[in-house]
Amino acid sequence: MTATSPRLKHEVKDLGLAALGRQRIEWAGREMPVLRQIRDRFAQEKPFAGIRLVACCHVTTETAHLAIALKAGGADAVLIASNPLSTQDDVAASLVADHEIPVFAIKGEDNETYNRHVQIALDHRPNIIIDDGCDVVASLVQKRQHQLADIIGTTEETTTGIVRLRAMFRDGVLTFPAVNVNDADTKHFFDNRYGTGQSTLDGIIRATNVLLAGKNVVVVGYGWCGKGTALRARGLGANVIVTEIDPIRAIEAVMDGFRVLPMEQAAPQGDLFITVTGNKHVIRGEHFDVMKDGAIVCNSGHFDIELDLVALGSKAKEVKTVRPFTQEYRLQSGKSVVVLGEGRLINLAAAEGHPSAVMDMSFANQALGCEYLVKNKGNLEPGIHSIPTEVDQDIARLKLQAMGIKIDTLTPDQIEYTNSWTSGT
Repeated sequence: MTATSPRLKHEVKDLGLAALGRQRIEWAGREMPVLRQIRDRFAQEKPFAGIRLVACCHVTTETAHLAIALKAGGADAVLIASNPLSTQDDVAASLVADHEIPVFAIKGEDNETYNRHVQIALDHRPNIIIDDGCDVVASLVQKRQHQLADIIGTTEETTTGIVRLRAMFRDGVLTFPAVNVNDADTKHFFDNRYGTGQSTLDGIIRATNVLLAGKNVVVVGYGWCGKGTALRARGLGANVIVTEIDPIRAIEAVMDGFRVLPMEQAAPQGDLFITVTGNKHVIRGEHFDVMKDGAIVCNSGHFDIELDLVALGSKAKEVKTVRPFTQEYRLQSGKSVVVLGEGRLINLAAAEGHPSAVMDMSFANQALGCEYLVKNKGNLEPGIHSIPTEVDQDIARLKLQAMGIKIDTLTPDQIEYTNSWTSGT
């Protein structure tokens, strides 16, 4: 264990939790062999020497391994939370006490504290920003334009954040390169689908202990997160209803065997509602009005605004906490609606987030995305850039090797055939 420097600035709940955090970080590392190999290479090559880096992420055991890898690579890194309820306080304590990484994150921090931590991160004058929802980048562009010259680039791994970055680019205010980690195949095919699917249901069950078998579960949105959530809910015996605005995704849901309804028709039928859209107010006041008594509502998209909780609150005559992360809104009509995790990410508010094996690939993309920005400093145009295909493929190969799985390779004859147009019937 490394003694914490008295000059190391941080804001965590309790450094006394570090021993527990260290144990949990070590456990997560068992399922993160790809990131471990990247960390070992970083430690030798020091690609981030002289680079100031800010990471705005969910402070979990898996994120700890990303932060440790970046520091091993020479980064002068600061870590803040990307969500007020997603921090694991023991992990935050361990990163400060054992690794001397400045962390500003406390589970349950209010919005004022969260926003103050964003400004503390920007005070670090970062060259690289790892963002989870684009709050740090948005704040930089809006409030700290004098720091734009310091920026080499940013990486973003959420659908919500990519939507915001694209809007910034359209408006002409994204003046530096952004690496789209979210759309890497080794990220969204696995993190969004299998990670969100499992961890969302895990959070719901921990918060409520309800039996999902036989329940009508409404999954709002059928992107990769929605696909995973619907799949896992069906696996637990739920009757899954999907709501969508995209006709192609709606057809996918139908052909995957789910009922597809507009929200106005799904609202009276659902026992449990899970939003995974990345959009605003997809469950609104008129939907709450027609829900069953005792309907449970939660969100697994990035921001809590997917649920119109202001409208729900205006209809309530009483709000009380009935279990940890579980609030019952007693409406004027006499019915109740139960909201989990204050409408924030239920998989991180009430559970531990995605499994380590999935985040191994996601954070490998983050680490290599940062290295890509540094290696190509000055050569990338402002705007959004994809993770290079060869990097995506290498991450998948490393993961398969760690799992002990071998795959075929093309023969020379097959390679020639795939590159030829003269061979046919």
